[in-house]
Amino acid sequence: MSGQTNKKFLYLIAFIAAMGGLLFGYDTAVISGAIGNIQTKFDLSAEAMGGAASAAIWGCVFGVMFAGYLSDRFGRKKMLIISAILFSISAIASAIPDNLTQLVIARFVGGLGVGMASMLAPLYISEMAPAENRGRLVTFYQLAIVIGINVIYFVNLLIAQMGDATWNIELGWRYMLGSEIIPAGLFLILLFFVPESPRWLAKQSRDTESLSILTKINGAEKAQEVMEEIKHSLQEEEGTIRELFEPGMRIALLVGVVLAIFSQITGINAIIYYAPEIFKSVGFGAESALLQTVIIGLTNTAFTFVAIWLMDKAGRRLLLIWGVTGMVICLFGMGASFYFNLSSGPILLLFILGFIASFASSLGPIPWVLISEIFPTKIRGTAMSFSIVMLWFGVVLITQFFPVLLERVGGAYTFWIFMINAIILLLFIIKFVPETKQKTLEEIEQSWKK
Repeated sequence: MSGQTNKKFLYLIAFIAAMGGLLFGYDTAVISGAIGNIQTKFDLSAEAMGGAASAAIWGCVFGVMFAGYLSDRFGRKKMLIISAILFSISAIASAIPDNLTQLVIARFVGGLGVGMASMLAPLYISEMAPAENRGRLVTFYQLAIVIGINVIYFVNLLIAQMGDATWNIELGWRYMLGSEIIPAGLFLILLFFVPESPRWLAKQSRDTESLSILTKINGAEKAQEVMEEIKHSLQEEEGTIRELFEPGMRIALLVGVVLAIFSQITGINAIIYYAPEIFKSVGFGAESALLQTVIIGLTNTAFTFVAIWLMDKAGRRLLLIWGVTGMVICLFGMGASFYFNLSSGPILLLFILGFIASFASSLGPIPWVLISEIFPTKIRGTAMSFSIVMLWFGVVLITQFFPVLLERVGGAYTFWIFMINAIILLLFIIKFVPETKQKTLEEIEQSWKK
């Protein structure tokens, strides 16, 4: 075992950490099945309904802001445990509110947990994984998000079928929101069985513990090599934000921020969140629209597996170039379907599925991978927070303004705006995004400095 990766141990760690992604998907999508009954129960206006739906997203923004600094100071594992506790508190509190204010606070607390996990889980996995497995293992996190979304759609449907409309207005939505306690509790328990990040331990001068974990993952010989690289890298770092604005590292920060923002403003959440409304607006019945949403979810899941398969073979950069090119073509097709009144047939669905497939195999998982590997160890948490805060602001922008765009400028021009954003991103990838497959985190850091 002296020179061989302990894949069983490594995959177990990645699976447990990726549960943060499952809770991310579960928590952000659970409101879709509950919001209609919540609106009736508390007699909400459109504005109040928007506030209830977006409370968790604003919690995400604040959760990410603080998670990086706190994880750099107190450790990745401790802050993951805190995120699991916040998920659990939110699940219980969301099931028992007497008024809208209590519900908004409960959802905001859950959002704090989502925001923290959205940064901490890929960070933790990237710091544990050897170079040759890192892309695949961090992509588990994106797969877990997709699975979490699909699971809660199914759970919401089962709960809704347990009673009539009156029961759902009084109790059904409470069971939906409260159901999160099961995966949240499991996540919390399992986190006590994973080790702390060896790179964070080395940063704290806890070399013996760090080497022990590296040995368990990589074998003794390779562990010693990695340990020496980490120590050398830490000696060259000051551990201040100023490092991110030094020549070379400025490009790393720009890559992280641009990928985070453009992963949202190219339209993915507009399609995931509003797919039933898009299909209904062009003449599909409600039942048919929901069925097509399920097809979208299955496509998203299937092509995330494609990303897992190709991430460490084809590489991050090549997958991004091909995937974003596919998104550009499909966004043009979606816009054309609306423009030429072809949106009521199968053509629109085919372009949407093509877009989802292109996104799921590239721009869905790869930003999480790259953002988790391009920053120096001493400030990786803080730097990732900065990038992922931008991602959540992108989510807020799309959630708030997509319905307005659809209404004011129409489907054709809305999707063509997303297409222009995707073209800008494609040119940026070709010019600035490096290939990081098969490189250690320390080798990636040195490449920026060169």
